[in-house]
Amino acid sequence: MSFLSLDRVGKSFGPNTAVEEFSLAVSKGEFVSFLGPSGCGKTTTLQMIAGFLDPSHGTIHLEGKDLVAIPPAKRGLGIVFQSYALFPHMTAAENVAFGLEMRKVARKEREERVRAALALVGLAGYEDRHPRRMSGGQQQRVALARALVIRPSVLLLDEPLSNLDARLREDMQIELRQIQRNLGTTTILVTHDQIEAMSLSDRIVVMSKGRIEQIGTPQEVYERPASAFVAQFLGKTNEFAASIDRSGSTAKLVAGSWSTPAPAGLSGVVTVSIRPERIGFGASGLSGRIQSRIFQGNHWLFQCETECGPAIVIRQNDGEPQPAQGEAVHLIWRTDDMSLRPTRGGA
Repeated sequence: MSFLSLDRVGKSFGPNTAVEEFSLAVSKGEFVSFLGPSGCGKTTTLQMIAGFLDPSHGTIHLEGKDLVAIPPAKRGLGIVFQSYALFPHMTAAENVAFGLEMRKVARKEREERVRAALALVGLAGYEDRHPRRMSGGQQQRVALARALVIRPSVLLLDEPLSNLDARLREDMQIELRQIQRNLGTTTILVTHDQIEAMSLSDRIVVMSKGRIEQIGTPQEVYERPASAFVAQFLGKTNEFAASIDRSGSTAKLVAGSWSTPAPAGLSGVVTVSIRPERIGFGASGLSGRIQSRIFQGNHWLFQCETECGPAIVIRQNDGEPQPAQGEAVHLIWRTDDMSLRPTRGGA
């Protein structure tokens, strides 16, 4: 039995559907991210798990119990909001202790757990400091300690790092993942940041327009996108049309003058998807020409025009000579590095 399960959960606001047929099984101790653009339904789904919204249909179970039938305050969930929602008149220790006070935990135990929670997030010695005297990163840690101190069955994170600057956000991602691994707390993260989702998650639920586009490990959704939306939302990708020719003794995947043996199971017109960093330059391959090249420190970014349309190539700055602007090139990649899907109306 799954630790947390959502079965065909949906939410409508009048005639507008925010979430549709959302089904997911989460294992105990797993870190799962809901990833998608604004308005895709990820926060609405998190709020249904938290109890702030009731599903229009479907079921949510935690350890076999019907979560929808339990009031939000009784669900035993830890929640960290984007705004942190700290009480400005309370010290860090008082903010962290608030949930324990509501649960009527004895004072001695409460003080010990608060001290341990603040130490866990790197804020030992900050017990008496008020939020206004703390940086954004420190406030975020207090909010995380407040959520963890109650020993939640599930930790819900609603874009908790989005207010931090890029460097601090990266540091907090590392710390958050380490804390989660050490505690083994089942965690659900809502984010629109692809790098954040891939850095933190055991699995990612990619959402668009209220529906699940794909569920998989970070590597699976990046390397094998199930739809055009997933391919384009998770980083840069190159896509071009190809056809499968089975007229000869060996089936071929053909795009312009380029061809390669075709995989089984597909026919007709397909879309080929290849990540820019998986493309190299060789003596033969897909013909093209360098339109521009941009030096970006640890790598070069090339914009190419090929016989199948524009393509982006990213090559590491390893000291080797790189093609010049205007130079004719051939793009090459391994068969395993491309993903194929039927083109609508083409198969």
